[in-house]
Amino acid sequence: MQGFATALSFINLAVAIGGGILGLFVGAMPGLGAVTGVALLLPMTFKMNPTTAIIFLCGVYFGNMYGGAYSAILLNIPGDSPAVMTALDGFPLSQQGKSGKALFTANASSFIGGLFGIITLTIFGPILANIGLKFGPAEVTALILLALTSIGWLLGDDPVKGIIASALGILISTIGMDMMAGGLPRYTFGTVGLMGGISFIPLVIGMFGMTQVMELMTVKQNDSLITGRRLTLRESLLDKKDLKRIRMPIMKGTILGNFIGFLPGAGGTTASFLAYVFQKKTSKNGDQMGKGMIEGVAVSESANNAAAVGAFIPLLCLGIPGSATAVVLLGGLMMWGLQPGPLLFVEQPDFVWGLIGSMYIGNIACIVAGLLIIPFLMSILRIPRGIMAPIIVTICMVGSYSINNNMFDVWFMIGSGIVAYVLKKHDYPIPPILLAFVLAPRFEQSIRRAFTISHGSPLIFIQKPISAFLLGLTLAFILAPIVMKMIVKMKNGTKAAG
Repeated sequence: MQGFATALSFINLAVAIGGGILGLFVGAMPGLGAVTGVALLLPMTFKMNPTTAIIFLCGVYFGNMYGGAYSAILLNIPGDSPAVMTALDGFPLSQQGKSGKALFTANASSFIGGLFGIITLTIFGPILANIGLKFGPAEVTALILLALTSIGWLLGDDPVKGIIASALGILISTIGMDMMAGGLPRYTFGTVGLMGGISFIPLVIGMFGMTQVMELMTVKQNDSLITGRRLTLRESLLDKKDLKRIRMPIMKGTILGNFIGFLPGAGGTTASFLAYVFQKKTSKNGDQMGKGMIEGVAVSESANNAAAVGAFIPLLCLGIPGSATAVVLLGGLMMWGLQPGPLLFVEQPDFVWGLIGSMYIGNIACIVAGLLIIPFLMSILRIPRGIMAPIIVTICMVGSYSINNNMFDVWFMIGSGIVAYVLKKHDYPIPPILLAFVLAPRFEQSIRRAFTISHGSPLIFIQKPISAFLLGLTLAFILAPIVMKMIVKMKNGTKAAG
């Protein structure tokens, strides 16, 4: 209650609501994202008191988790990396004239996922932080290996093409400086622009945004992105049937996302991907996901918002950032003279509980603002293709250039768009490339750290119960399709013999 009293003071309430609304727009702009948005706005907080400053930045963070879905659903350009999974079903829904339902689903799922995460942080924060500590390099390696081996044959119609796409993503992720080997360059071919590695934003904008423009220019369809008559707000509201469909996906995404969120270094991208995979494998109509299912939007959005809050558990309780954005927030805390850890709850209760109290307010502000702007967002899809194409190209170029302020990223974005367009025309799935690109560096860091700890012995992965269990699960996932085919073949053989 003391935390709510702090959060409901005029200045803290104003910055929580303002930060949330600002975060919505930051998240919806491809090229910015949570990390960049929070980092750019950090200087604005220098003259604020620490509690007000962190409430503002957390509001931006929350709003970004909501906003990232908007451009993914409407334009097929994920605003941030967790929204890649949202685009898989969100954009096909827009093409079917169901953009309103997709946006409502994204907002509702984000709200529930965030709310569950905040409640978990309030009640179980320190306990869960101690569980998260059990995930060392070996356990994180096993977790990411499970994710990597699931990508290829779960997201593509053709498992072989899915695996090839995943391998391409892993190869791209190795470009740049190898910091664990003394900063040696890898696969840069003497190009200065590749020394820092491939930036995710130009890659994702190119593979989604520029590919979308090429399709707009080459496919002869109606003059706007969606077909049919103008949609009304009433038709876009979720009915009882829709609510029943998204109930279980939201629950799955929320629980899994919150768990992954408090694992150091996992982040919202890993959470949304694993939740999407879990939904695809456990749903009766999982084979339809990726073709315009609101369940796909619900599970990915609830997971990434739950993970966003979950990242605060190790940050506040242990001083260990659970995501890239949490790293920026950790820097802010230390700049304000606060030392995150178990003693923070005892020494700075006004700060901690004021922050947690503001999360409830910020979450409500985000969903209200998000729902109010849906009618405006839906009208974007009525813009003629001749106008929409150059607008998307401009957004893609500005978003790519804003990362490092150099034209190399813009040219790379265009090149990756052309490659993705060709791959798509030959039925190679694009999401596995991006997901492998995001997960592979974390996998490499974790496995090398694990081998450093064990002096090169691979036994470290089976000596620890959690990593051994996850490796067993990975093996089961790999062997499951083979075993199922053998069982089907044996049954068919038995029937033929009978």
